[in-house]
Amino acid sequence: MKKRERQLLEHFRRLPKAQADSLLEFAEFLAARHGRSEDIPAQPLDIPRPAEESVIAAVRRLARTYPMLDKDRMLSVTSPLVAQHLVQGRAASEVIDELEALFAEYYARLGSDESAADA
Repeated sequence: MKKRERQLLEHFRRLPKAQADSLLEFAEFLAARHGRSEDIPAQPLDIPRPAEESVIAAVRRLARTYPMLDKDRMLSVTSPLVAQHLVQGRAASEVIDELEALFAEYYARLGSDESAADA
């Protein structure tokens, strides 16, 4: 059990039943709103890159590959790359390579953030 989980359990055990029930309800609320769903895998899915793929299709594929990443955040960081392709004519293969690296980087950060939080 991780340190933060032990701390939460210790606090929970010290509470009277009514407050413990309230804490549990609040934890369930937060988990539903912000937590990871049991349906979302902790590891990226293995969705291979097709030989021919548009930049938009690549963003969709990468979002499915990394369902644990925040979709709003990823949209904001991928938009400039998509614009470089659509507006400036940058090659799709170059942009897709960069998108793949970006998603992998954010996934690596996610693991680092969780490790730091557990300490």
